[in-house]
Amino acid sequence: MSNVAFPYQIGGGGRTALSDDDSHIREMIQQLLFTAPGERVNRPAFGTALQQLVFAPNSPEVASATQFLVQGALQQYLGELIVVENVAVESQDSTLTVTIIYMVRRKQQRESATFVSGPPS
Repeated sequence: MSNVAFPYQIGGGGRTALSDDDSHIREMIQQLLFTAPGERVNRPAFGTALQQLVFAPNSPEVASATQFLVQGALQQYLGELIVVENVAVESQDSTLTVTIIYMVRRKQQRESATFVSGPPS
């Protein structure tokens, strides 16, 4: 099954670009991480405060809170598609790196995705 690629783009032949199922799951994780709560009108609780946490002081407490926040959001919104096995958050200067290890329920296959969040350049 093909899904609309994220971020939206024009593919070959001037049509909307599509992504396969595995890429689509990774793209949904990316959307969840980088959407701020309150940003979506009909889903006000959707998202994480990941972008805001970039500006929080670095500490083990912030890293733990981010890990908890990300894992909870993934389980709530994507729990039917994936099983979250591990969320690791690393904070360095003004950059947060989030690594997620998850299993795709449909294929019972382990995947890993890393996302980097920093201040706008």
